[in-house]
Amino acid sequence: MAGPETPPPTADGLAAAASGAARRGPPPVHLWNPPFCGDLDMRIARDGTWFYLGTPIGRPALVKLFSSILKREGERYFLVTPVEKVGITVDDAPFVAVDFTAEGHGRGQCLTFETQVGDHATAGPEHPIRVALDPATGEPAPYVLIRRDLEALIDRKSFYRLVDLGRDEAVDGVAQFGVWSGGRFFPIAPAADLA
Repeated sequence: MAGPETPPPTADGLAAAASGAARRGPPPVHLWNPPFCGDLDMRIARDGTWFYLGTPIGRPALVKLFSSILKREGERYFLVTPVEKVGITVDDAPFVAVDFTAEGHGRGQCLTFETQVGDHATAGPEHPIRVALDPATGEPAPYVLIRRDLEALIDRKSFYRLVDLGRDEAVDGVAQFGVWSGGRFFPIAPAADLA
C-alpha cells in the first residue's frame, strides 16, 4: 500500500508513466518489479471493455496505453511502471481477438490474430491456441496467447471462422479436430465429439 506521504496511484499517473515508456518502444514490463501500491478500481470485462471507477474508458488510445503496461503474475493482473504496480480486475482474458487472417493451407497455414487494442500474434509454438470448456454448459472458450502470459479470448465470429478452417489430425493416437498454424496443430475438440 502507498505510505502516508505517497499519494495513492491514479489512472492519470499510470497513463503519464506509460506514455513516457511507450515513446521508446514497447515497455519492458517483464523486467519491471516495482513495489505493490494497492489495487486500482479498474476492470477489463469479458468483452474487452476497460472500466475505470465503474465507467467505460472511451478513449481507445488510453486503453491501448494501459494495455501496454499490463502484466500477469500468477492469477492476478497488474498495471506496472518502473516505480509502481497496481492490481486490476480481469473478468476473463485481458484481450479479445476480434479478427484473424489466414495465409497458406494445411500444415503450412499461419493464423495471425488481432486484438481489440491492435496487438497482433501469429499462432504457433510461441503463441498457442487453447480451448477451455465450460464445465456446466460444455460451451467452448477459445484463447490465443498474445504476449507473456496474457491471452486473448477469441470472439465468436472469429471462432466460427477458425472452425471452418479445421480438420481432423491424429494426436497421440486420438483423432482431434483442430487447426494448423505456425507449423503446429492446435486441437479444438476430439473428433468423436463432433460426429
